[in-house]
Amino acid sequence: MAQHILLVEDETKLARVLELELGYEGYEVTKAADGREGLTLALAGSFDLILLDIMLPLLSGIEVLRRLRKSSSVPVIMLTARDSVTDKVSGLDYGADDYVTKPFEIEELLARIRVALRHGQSGTENEVLECGALKMDMPRREVTVNGTAVGLTKREFDLLGYLLKNKGIVVTREQLLEHVWDIGFDGGTNTVDVYIRFLRGKIDDAFGIKLISTVRGVGYVIKDTADNER
Repeated sequence: MAQHILLVEDETKLARVLELELGYEGYEVTKAADGREGLTLALAGSFDLILLDIMLPLLSGIEVLRRLRKSSSVPVIMLTARDSVTDKVSGLDYGADDYVTKPFEIEELLARIRVALRHGQSGTENEVLECGALKMDMPRREVTVNGTAVGLTKREFDLLGYLLKNKGIVVTREQLLEHVWDIGFDGGTNTVDVYIRFLRGKIDDAFGIKLISTVRGVGYVIKDTADNER
């Protein structure tokens, strides 16, 4: 059965080109020309992936994403003419899986789609990760410390998950960009540092523990020991 993609794009010519290219690659495509229609379709339909423009009439792509993430974890790739790090971080922080800046090569978009779809298919893994008082329920996408829930964005959750899966191993910033942000993200390794600060604020600082350690000049590591130094 063909994988079903929802394309939310108000540029008629671009939407038609993408529809043809995706169809040629074997995907089934449903189109929406504004944010309100896109959100309605996304919530009502069963899609394997959503391509979502940010600058949309009636409802912005960011608002569509924000509302969608309340009830759905379907992979979302943002399409936008904006290219600043702030805009990219904003989209990712609201739960986007990836970000493509216009104009883009169709081959790059197709590669990003394949990566996002693979991640979406593997997202049902039945795994609970633990480190001291912290517990991470992967299928439920829930994190608790001493039984208290910790609210994380999708990107923060994925970053923490990768560190926990490599517990005891020093992970470089480049590895984190490759495995958490995926193909061609050009926000720079400082983006990793920003998200590490977010995680420390919500976990280390909030609960008075030392979970994430910095290995200067290399990257980050999570250990089971209680005396980790930042």
